Amino acid sequence: MSASGGTKAIVAALAANLAIAVAKFVAFLFSGSSSMLAESVHSLADSGNQGLLLLGGKKAQREATPQHPFGYGRERYIYAFLVSIVLFSVGGMFAIYEGYEKIKHPHPIEAWYWPVGVLLFAIIAESFSFRTAIQESNQIRGGLTWTQFVRRAKAPELPVVLLEDLGALVGLVLALGGVGLALLTGDGIWDGIGTLCIGILLIIIAIVLAAETKSLLLGESAGTEEVARIEAAVVDGETVTRLIHMRTLHLGPEELLVAAKIAVQHDDSAAEVANAINAAEERIRAAVPIARVIYLEPDIYKETSAPAVTDLTKTTDADGH
Repeated sequence: MSASGGTKAIVAALAANLAIAVAKFVAFLFSGSSSMLAESVHSLADSGNQGLLLLGGKKAQREATPQHPFGYGRERYIYAFLVSIVLFSVGGMFAIYEGYEKIKHPHPIEAWYWPVGVLLFAIIAESFSFRTAIQESNQIRGGLTWTQFVRRAKAPELPVVLLEDLGALVGLVLALGGVGLALLTGDGIWDGIGTLCIGILLIIIAIVLAAETKSLLLGESAGTEEVARIEAAVVDGETVTRLIHMRTLHLGPEELLVAAKIAVQHDDSAAEVANAINAAEERIRAAVPIARVIYLEPDIYKETSAPAVTDLTKTTDADGH
């Protein structure tokens, strides 16, 4: 994911959510709708989430230090994980509490035109924000489905914004349905039910975000296509004859660590081996530019004792173990 693309989507979502949060809160003050209060808190929480994503992106740009020699790229994962916590606690739990209270103590909605008008405005604003996130995601999504994109993306910002905007749009429809049914039936309990549904929706999205960002925090390998390109780049058939085994790890969304054991000719001199390693590193960086940290260990491959390694997830030492 390009940093500029992610930032554009975040800024669009932030602007939309700030405007919507103010409008929803005003509508709540005039109408007393619990759905509007839950939605205003939801939009305020989303605004804070976008602020966290921008802060994480800024902190991730810091240079590596002796204490953190691989840099701060994972800051973006940490702040994305914080987003899921905020969405769960501030957005989801508050909405469930408000929904429960409204169902327990229902009261009719006053000045109905405020919540209905604001909800329609919010749907339009969120649609523009969602459209921006979709456009930015399509530039890097390739042939992946949306589910695959959210699950496989190494940069967390666009999946987070996509899920937040989708949740916001569905939540607005639920709020509009709750308010509409409350007005049609004259029973405020429907407003509470709509609020409760919004809370459940936000908690589900928060759990999905937490699961995906936890995987990134633990450390994910390069994608299948990147692994294939690295494998093809390592071996030149002359100085480097085989890739014995390899491990990759994302140090951040746009920085990859590659560690591999490679087979060289048994009669190569130390200088020839060093040149072979340097050349292999250049080929890897040309094939996968985000492979910025590369460690290659030379070894002598024994055909009689070790089978060919075709699955890079299996580790095979030079002596066949």
